[in-house]
Amino acid sequence: MKPNKALIHLAQEIDQHLRAVRRTLQQPVEAEFARGRLTGPQRSVMEAVVTTGGLSVKEASRQVGLAHSTVSGIVDRLARQGLVERQKDKKDHRVNLIVASKVVRDYVRDRLPTLVVHPLVEALQRAKPAERRAIVEGLRALRRALESKSTSHV
Repeated sequence: MKPNKALIHLAQEIDQHLRAVRRTLQQPVEAEFARGRLTGPQRSVMEAVVTTGGLSVKEASRQVGLAHSTVSGIVDRLARQGLVERQKDKKDHRVNLIVASKVVRDYVRDRLPTLVVHPLVEALQRAKPAERRAIVEGLRALRRALESKSTSHV
């Protein structure tokens, strides 16, 4: 069954709101990364290293979709900046793993979570208790509807 125009317009409006919310929530993190003066490819490599806990240059190049030589150069620059370190793989001593430095691990553990939720905490502080409940209830309902396997339509 084809959705009617009103539902399509409503879905488009919800999508616009969700995109605007996501942009607003990402602004502090984006500003922090910009202060770090990482290029896009450097940031991609850093994200891969942090999320995996460590990987080889070969694995990193596969994950970020860049040539091995490019990733190797990026890792060299990140290592000079103190953002990554090379360590021997405990399973295969022939392989060097690229891991986040202690400074980066501490940052990801201690500072990043606060940056991510800070705009949301500020917004919730400004909202009235009833508005907070409405926000959470609306998001829960949207999530349930999106995750529902039901094929029934109203």
